[in-house]
Amino acid sequence: MTRHKQLGSLFMVGLPGTVIDPSTLQLISGLGINHFIIFRRNVESPAQLQQLCARLKAVCREHALPSPLISIDQEGGSVARLPDPFSQFDDARVLAESSDPLGALSAYAATCAKELREIGINMNMAPVLDVCPAGEGFFMERRSLGNDPDLVGKYGCHIISGLQSRGIAACAKHFPGLGAAKLDPHLQLPTVSRAQAQIEAIDLIPFQQAISADVASIMTSHTIYEDIDSTIPATMSAHILNDILRRKLGYKGMIITDDLEMGAIENERSVAQATVQAFSAGVDMLLICHDHEKVRHSYAELTKAIDDEQLLQKRYEESLGRVTAVQRKFAK
Repeated sequence: MTRHKQLGSLFMVGLPGTVIDPSTLQLISGLGINHFIIFRRNVESPAQLQQLCARLKAVCREHALPSPLISIDQEGGSVARLPDPFSQFDDARVLAESSDPLGALSAYAATCAKELREIGINMNMAPVLDVCPAGEGFFMERRSLGNDPDLVGKYGCHIISGLQSRGIAACAKHFPGLGAAKLDPHLQLPTVSRAQAQIEAIDLIPFQQAISADVASIMTSHTIYEDIDSTIPATMSAHILNDILRRKLGYKGMIITDDLEMGAIENERSVAQATVQAFSAGVDMLLICHDHEKVRHSYAELTKAIDDEQLLQKRYEESLGRVTAVQRKFAK
């Protein structure tokens, strides 16, 4: 494979519709991009979605690319991309606060994994590991597994095991913890003012447990953490990703961004600029969910940055290794 084909393996992109359109085909054939994320706009029926996933895999093979990671946000409740007749689940908070939380979460993970495998999806962007109090206006409340960091970690690891033991890569999110944010990063840049000691005692605990459970990937948060790095969101903070996640917590797996087209990012900088900053900070996989022109610009800027900076060439090889490890395990 040529170098530019390999660089495409560091991107995960969305598709505009229910079939492979010319733009998506060009991203695969021209840039070697071979990871995809599914949204509601891509789903008409189980049979159609199964055909779309099979076609994505076939087109990647036709262009001598490794089998793709095909992901989805299927948390349940307020964040679920699959409509009926796929199984519908309550929000994570409801399952975690039920009379039998482990039973409810086991049923969710097993059913979700089975249905995703049947249609050809091999990665779920779950679980949410943000520790979030109830009734205080934090926007992650419904999606959070609770306010007790040890329980959030325990329940999250239960989901990770339930998904990954059935062949679905899990993604712990949103590092280093979005539970104390009141603003929605889809729209604007949140700020978390918790002291570093609190973040270490509360927010990092579930992620440390997920790392011990061999979670396939960890997603970054588009949020400023004032007491850790007040200058830049976690997604682009080398201190948060390298010093804390890699060195302090010992995580050796794949780091993926949240969608780089969110308002928290694009209100401050272009997606292409964010791509280079995130990669330079330690991210392995760049998630761009909508606009293919932004994918192309980001690819071009990242190519230039890697060619120009020797340190990024080493980072490039490291990221390829981490992404390839997840592909070999789950992209079958």
